[in-house]
Amino acid sequence: MAKIISSPDCGNSPKMAFLKEFNIAFVEGEIPFLVDSVTEDIVWNLVGDKEIKGKENFAQELENMKTEKVLELKIEQILSHGKEGAIHGILKMQSGKKYAFSDFYRFKGAKGDKIKSITSYVIII
Repeated sequence: MAKIISSPDCGNSPKMAFLKEFNIAFVEGEIPFLVDSVTEDIVWNLVGDKEIKGKENFAQELENMKTEKVLELKIEQILSHGKEGAIHGILKMQSGKKYAFSDFYRFKGAKGDKIKSITSYVIII
């Protein structure tokens, strides 16, 4: 299990709490939860790398990413407003690599129960 570091204000709304839970599930490899949290027509844009379209391709990409274990997830900030949300932080990997990331989410509706699109910016630090 990865170590999770998060500021106390990263969950003070239902949508922010959901984004925190979604990111924890990502580092823990909880693919069924992640797949259940997106729409059938999900679009995941990994900026500068590739774009994944559809729930089935999303699930396959998550499986492919399970090869490298995350030791620590540090959530710096979570924001949400209307149908949108964002999170940024740092991932420390078992290999010793560190990644800074920013993810921008668009939800199906303002309630924030299903993610329609994700745009991810990731850099090695």
